[in-house]
Amino acid sequence: MNLKKKLSILTALAVFQAFAAIPANALAADQSDTTTTTNTANVKSVEVVKKEQTISESDVKSGSDTKQPDNNDNNAVEGTNPVSNEPTGTDVTPIDPVTDPADEEDAGEETTVPTAPVEVEQPSTSGQSVAGSKGGDLTLYMNSNKMVQDGKTYLAGQPMAVKNGVSYVAIRALVDRVGYEVKYDNTTKETIIISGEDELRFKTNSNIYTVNGESRTMKGPAYQQKNTFMVPLTSITQALNITYKVNQSAKTVVLNLNTKPVASFTVQKEIFVGDTVTYNTKSSSPKGLGIVDERWTGRQDSFDQPGTYTVTYAVQDSSGQWSDPYAVTIQVQKPNLPPVAMFTTDKEEYKMGEKITYIDQSTDDENAIVKTEWENNALAFFVPGPKTVTITVTDKHGASNSYTKNVNITNETLYTISDFNQLFTPVGDKFSFNGSEVPAMEKVPYTYYDEQSVLIRSNSPETVNSEGIVYKESSIGQTRFMIHHVNNTGKNVKMYVVATNNNMYAATLEQQNMGFAGPSPFATVAGRLSIERWFQSMQDGTGKLNVVLQPGESKLILTELNALPMKQGQVISLYSDVFSDYRLDYNIIMIEENKDPMAVWSTLPVLDRDGVHNRGTYPNATRVITYDQEVGSKPARLPLGDNASDPNLVGTDPMAYTDASNAGNFGVLYKITLNNVAPRTLISFNPRGGRYSGVALVNGQVVQISNGSKSLSAPNEQSVLYRTGSYGEAVTIVFSAAPGSNLPVNLLFTPLPTEK
Repeated sequence: MNLKKKLSILTALAVFQAFAAIPANALAADQSDTTTTTNTANVKSVEVVKKEQTISESDVKSGSDTKQPDNNDNNAVEGTNPVSNEPTGTDVTPIDPVTDPADEEDAGEETTVPTAPVEVEQPSTSGQSVAGSKGGDLTLYMNSNKMVQDGKTYLAGQPMAVKNGVSYVAIRALVDRVGYEVKYDNTTKETIIISGEDELRFKTNSNIYTVNGESRTMKGPAYQQKNTFMVPLTSITQALNITYKVNQSAKTVVLNLNTKPVASFTVQKEIFVGDTVTYNTKSSSPKGLGIVDERWTGRQDSFDQPGTYTVTYAVQDSSGQWSDPYAVTIQVQKPNLPPVAMFTTDKEEYKMGEKITYIDQSTDDENAIVKTEWENNALAFFVPGPKTVTITVTDKHGASNSYTKNVNITNETLYTISDFNQLFTPVGDKFSFNGSEVPAMEKVPYTYYDEQSVLIRSNSPETVNSEGIVYKESSIGQTRFMIHHVNNTGKNVKMYVVATNNNMYAATLEQQNMGFAGPSPFATVAGRLSIERWFQSMQDGTGKLNVVLQPGESKLILTELNALPMKQGQVISLYSDVFSDYRLDYNIIMIEENKDPMAVWSTLPVLDRDGVHNRGTYPNATRVITYDQEVGSKPARLPLGDNASDPNLVGTDPMAYTDASNAGNFGVLYKITLNNVAPRTLISFNPRGGRYSGVALVNGQVVQISNGSKSLSAPNEQSVLYRTGSYGEAVTIVFSAAPGSNLPVNLLFTPLPTEK
């Protein structure tokens, strides 16, 4: 070969290498176009990432052997593109493509990460890539670098690949097609994608990426393949809410890249003729463009006729593109008429102490009265003269109306206040009396026996100041949990009960009844509701479930306890009966809400008791009282929780290794059967140790001990539980002291006055 011919070959090779080093630009025009505009991303210093290029179908090469075609475009400019960090968010592989073993092997091949930035086009003057601005669907082909958008075919720097079950795409090719901004942070070595107000940051060889500063995890790390930066496809689709469809037969993934702005609006829930309509609009651009115009159809500031109206709203972004119209159907109702308040009484005139019957006759055109309030509607008056009584009713739209009527009270007395209250105070309501007379009443000389039922009372420290184990114990058979605690840790916490089976055999735990309340800022409210729901669970059978624990296994039980976090100062209260066929170990813990209880419970410290409230494990926690002699023919009382007639349960504090006495017998279930209650007997509830709010089961019915949010005050208030009629009766009362209330208490039996 002569020298001239050798020089020609060397010259050709040099030219070829020079052109090969220049990245090709993507063309947004058809293949027949002779002029193209280069759309570039805003970049700082970056790694080598070649930009895709418009090609003909015949030029497409699939598989990992696809090469980037040379392009001698005068607009091609050299630059650098960074290594990106992965966005934050759990990555889900969108496809499970069928690949040839050779393709999968090559897709998993990873080249050495370059130590210096590589080539990419220079940023555009607008600072945004607009190559994908048309916003049509983008079709990616599995195991190919072919991409199709708006009828044009493009080549990515590397094929879409599957590596360890995760689908990867060339980040630069996808960004150009979607039309996002890309930057590189030299300090953190992160590739940054910007879409409107959203920012994604990726880093080579890391499966952690950030979305708007929040770290998320991908199922595979980002990596470099032949100088092309590859990321899991769904790290971008999930973070930027890009929807897609997978076609396995065609081996394609189609991304919906609609870039139209989005408009929406809301109006108030109810609109009446003549109302001012409030339109609350919301609009945005997927590309972060400004909204420059809006248009409405059918909008009115108020409607003068009832009927159905359709209003639409659309917005325009700074590129001139309009959103799809957003439509809302508005039902305009005829003007709301307020309700009409009205009531009557069974008589116009009453004696002092005579019961008054109020008859509510209020009406509403929609039959939608939601609240009724009375003023001065006493069941009886004990001072003569006219009495003004008012009723106010409110409908569901908030319109209200009031009516006032005068009731005349004569100088004649029918009942004294004491007699009237005993006869007519409704069951569950309270009345005042002279409580100093109660200690002088004869005690009912009852006896009792205890049924086997272990009580685990977790109530100290009642106010918990730090994370830890508030109670730990083991039990077999019938077990009752009473858990009552206040969060004083200064942070949001949750409480859990962890059960562990340390036996050689599988154990079954049966949750029988459940009463839980809270978190609440009020201890008496939480305590009353937990008892009420516990009794309700006994009646209707709700709250039952079985848990099987294998040998050595730990599980969370009584999970109502940890359904919601407790804020500072809030209270939880739980009553529950369980049965286990093998001995189980229980740990009751309080930890910060975001911690995993199964991971930390065994490392927690045991908290000290507070020295005021009670904790302990007590056997025989169901007390059965049966009394066959007559009661109610003369005033009498049955004391509970007094540690005299009703002795405290004796048990142990297993964490302090000491004996314990269950002060007040909280957690004890009393089953009281009175087989001979005299005719015309009032049975009432009188607290002696302080305020009380709770419930009892009387003849199988839940009865409030003081209705509503009112609590009973000791010692001068009593709440009506039951009245016998003209014949003697057997009465059953099931009772347990409500956490947050005070013991002791008395059941009072009082002969009723003669009715007149």
